[in-house]
Amino acid sequence: MTHSPETGLRRFLLLALSLSCMAVSAVHAQTAFPSKPLKIVVPNAAGGAADITARTVAQKLSEALGQSVVIDNKPSAGGIVAGEMVARSEPDGHTLLLISSGTAVSAALFKSLPFDTVKDFTPVSKLASFDLVIAVAEGGRFKTLIELLAYARANPGKLNIGTPQIGTTQNLAAELFLSSAGLTAQIVPFNGTPPVITALRGGEIDAMVEILGPLMPQIQSKALRPVALLSDKRSPVLPDVPAVREAGGNLSQFNVSSWNGLSAPAKTPREVVQRLSRELQTILALPEVKKRLLELSLYAQGSTPEQASELLSQDIRRWTEVIAKSKVEKH
Repeated sequence: MTHSPETGLRRFLLLALSLSCMAVSAVHAQTAFPSKPLKIVVPNAAGGAADITARTVAQKLSEALGQSVVIDNKPSAGGIVAGEMVARSEPDGHTLLLISSGTAVSAALFKSLPFDTVKDFTPVSKLASFDLVIAVAEGGRFKTLIELLAYARANPGKLNIGTPQIGTTQNLAAELFLSSAGLTAQIVPFNGTPPVITALRGGEIDAMVEILGPLMPQIQSKALRPVALLSDKRSPVLPDVPAVREAGGNLSQFNVSSWNGLSAPAKTPREVVQRLSRELQTILALPEVKKRLLELSLYAQGSTPEQASELLSQDIRRWTEVIAKSKVEKH
């Protein structure tokens, strides 16, 4: 049997159209997002600021994407368990990691990690920033930061500042504060925040450096007095408390704050990262989300992936320098 040229051409065109449709379907299958529930892996225990931030965002993200967003708490030293889990997950945007200034500290502090903090992840967006504060005991020796600085300068080596464990953001922030101010003082690490508070209220130490949120009940009950915030401006939560930089001199440019955000595995498609970033920026601008986070002394702040990436890299550089200068032993 023979076929006319027209028949052959028609078959060729039908085959080409069929292949084209298959290709479009394949591309659509690869780029359709989300196609299943999302998971946010949090390297902290349930109930803390990081966990509540993730849950607040997850609820709104679920509404925006039309898929459930579950929280998977994987607390461990340096966030290693959570980081490794996400680094090895499918890079399709369905598994995300809560990152923070602590992520940057771990990258600077650990001799080796089972992942590369910069190369194995793609930051999606910042979620929130939060203040660090220098606090003293109410009714104690100091009423202001100026008084504390004057005492430390007049009595080298006698001021004692308590922080959580060596290598935490709070501990390194205290080291940076002392070196920036040109002070010689003792930093006393404790196993967590409650023992620091107990030591400060008991007069065993002169001051402490801690994230503001966990101290608010102590501040509101007048057990502790905040004398300065380490960020570059005053907090809407404590408008009468000055920023460290207001002391002037060597501290005039001082600016340290903590933050958290979301990151995806490296090689996650750019369009998926951009979609997530846009949704998160919209969510973090919502009044109810801002209000919920502010109740925890967290300031909702979205960002582009590029801004989140620069924030992480900048913090890694900063804490690497602080660790080297203060001779903190690497883990």
